[in-house]
Amino acid sequence: MSAITAMLVTTLLAQGGYYTPEEAQALFTQANEAYAREDYAAAREGYEKLIAHGQGGPDVLYNLGTTYLAQGELGRAVLSLERAWKQGGRAPDLEANLALARARQVDKVEGATLEEDFLTRLVKATPGTAVGWVFLGAWVAGFGLLLLFRLLTPGRRTWAAVLAGLALTVALPSGALLGAHVWVAQTVHEAVVLSPTLVAREFPKGEARALFEVHAGLKVRLLEETGRYVRIRLPNGLEGWTEREGVAEI
Repeated sequence: MSAITAMLVTTLLAQGGYYTPEEAQALFTQANEAYAREDYAAAREGYEKLIAHGQGGPDVLYNLGTTYLAQGELGRAVLSLERAWKQGGRAPDLEANLALARARQVDKVEGATLEEDFLTRLVKATPGTAVGWVFLGAWVAGFGLLLLFRLLTPGRRTWAAVLAGLALTVALPSGALLGAHVWVAQTVHEAVVLSPTLVAREFPKGEARALFEVHAGLKVRLLEETGRYVRIRLPNGLEGWTEREGVAEI
């Protein structure tokens, strides 16, 4: 089962939740024990309760994804594992289970791979929380040192000026990177196919011509939405309209 438990205290947050921290930890432990004895239904129920009450996190999502994988629910397994990754999970076992889930997918999309733009690739390679803290720390330190510079006597200002310059130099690129994270979060929407088979059509209508089919576990890009339909883009660039309930956003 999962080795990702070191961050349990920080990921099982109790603010606004139904369970106290002690209750949440107990439920997490019970779900882990259920998984260990291969009672996947009980394990799944425990992890889903934590997530439903806002007390999840990368470790809970990872364990839930692993449980879905054991039950053969490929779409939900990939979705949970991708969400764990998005929330900061970076353990080797998470990457290994994601690779295992992808290997089980029916769809082996062929063709020219659609390259992600530079900003999207940069954002995916950098942890948003860490970027935010670096920017905030550098910005506060820079202006604090500038204030101190004004209070010091002329002969003792050099070190404050140098440190302030260094801090503000760090603040500028980290601020730009933080802005990129915000932009990508607002404009780039990825999802996972949940339905065993999902038909993509030429127009957002049930009678429209079918263009292709996708299957559970495939990761797609959401482009737009109208009514009960969404337009998706596959990794190879194919696009089509499909029913909204057949996919879930990461």
